Amino acid sequence: MGEVCKRVAPSVREEEEEEENGDGGGVDPAAESSSAKLYEDVPEMPLMALNHISRLCKSIDASVRFYVKALGFVLIHRPPALDFNGAWLFNYGVGIHLVQRDDARRAADVNPGDLDPMDNHISFQCEDMEMMEKRLNEMGIEYMKRTINEEEGSPIDQLFFKDPDGFMIEICNCENLELVPAGALGRLRLPRDRHNPPLRMAAAGNDEA
Repeated sequence: MGEVCKRVAPSVREEEEEEENGDGGGVDPAAESSSAKLYEDVPEMPLMALNHISRLCKSIDASVRFYVKALGFVLIHRPPALDFNGAWLFNYGVGIHLVQRDDARRAADVNPGDLDPMDNHISFQCEDMEMMEKRLNEMGIEYMKRTINEEEGSPIDQLFFKDPDGFMIEICNCENLELVPAGALGRLRLPRDRHNPPLRMAAAGNDEA
């Protein structure tokens, strides 16, 4: 998929300049202290976890191969009622639903240009960044590599790359970043095992799941 590209994170000075220009994204203490008001009329929701994301793609076969070979997803059966071309994949507690697009349609959140961490993307938490980077190199996938938050003592390593249709994916060790609710302590709900679909083993001798 082209020459492998490695890019380093912006310098600390560049990040400081962004903050001085108002792009740092810091939390206003005054706003944080009153953020609880944001949740006053929000009931406890029955949501459990992210179930799937859906992607328009120009080639179902190419996209299936990418998500299986690069990210370890597994093909699963689609309901027969879905009579259009597509594929479902699942792993890590989340599904990816691929839909064949026609020439007149392109996903609105796809930027075919350079890798930009500020573009729309999905992110997967990773427990072995070196192994993931090695896999990208083996497959010849162009990627951007950077480390952020070093000055705070909790460095986060990131890899950014794109799928065959230009949709950006991030791999990170974001567990290094402390999760601090802003005025909503007690409202966080972590995923439960039962949000995963039931697994039906295929018949003996059949490799399909």
